[in-house]
Amino acid sequence: MTIFQDPATLTPAEARALFRAGTERPTTGWADGYAQTNLIAVPEDWADDVAEFCGRNPQPCPVLDVSAPGDPSTLLAPGADLRTDLPRYRVWHNGALTSELSDVTGLWRSDLVAFSIGCSFTFETSLRDAGIPLRHVEQGRNVAMYVTNRQCAPAGRLSGPMVVSMRPIPADRVEDAVRITGAMPAVHGAPVHVGDPAELGISDLARPDFGDPVDAAPGDVPVFWACGVTPQAALIASRPPFAITHAPGYMFVTDKHDRDYRVG
Repeated sequence: MTIFQDPATLTPAEARALFRAGTERPTTGWADGYAQTNLIAVPEDWADDVAEFCGRNPQPCPVLDVSAPGDPSTLLAPGADLRTDLPRYRVWHNGALTSELSDVTGLWRSDLVAFSIGCSFTFETSLRDAGIPLRHVEQGRNVAMYVTNRQCAPAGRLSGPMVVSMRPIPADRVEDAVRITGAMPAVHGAPVHVGDPAELGISDLARPDFGDPVDAAPGDVPVFWACGVTPQAALIASRPPFAITHAPGYMFVTDKHDRDYRVG
């Protein structure tokens, strides 16, 4: 489907309608001012493990809503459908990625419990409004995401490494970026690391594990935030029999304003 207007100016409902009709685009910069979420849906007998894992690792996995078994709706956008209203999904069997689809209605099971997890795209409006450049948005790319050497606190049958997103930030604006995002803990909050990527076990910023490589400008510093793709790393490590997630960077656009998740 062709988009005839700036995705930033779309309402959440308009964005979801485009995705439901088959548009597949990363959602950074879409529906300016509205919160976005990550998705992980697991069988009910794994839901307690996911809930405990998220509770023990609130920075990468801040839970904003949990569905009842089999229910594809969410309180974050009444009338929306988690089976159709994301631009791209991932389907997992025994920890292996088996397909990427734009609609998972035919795979949605009556026992699936869906967790909506906060996304760092939500705080990008606040960064932009403060005059902090977003290089991936400027370059029309997905944000860069990396698997790190930091292990999450295990819970039940789930364990795995933290995933981070990286944004190059001008050195003289890093303090502002830390302050602005720190006021939004429900969407990952302040960065987990600033500077040398090797300290996170990242050997090459030009080769992200998810998303796109992003070109830094002179004077930029790499800044890393905890990322809601972390549960997917836990799926790979822990091998539950079945799961459905969003594809990294292809998020659910909610009806909640990003200011709803700002504290202080």
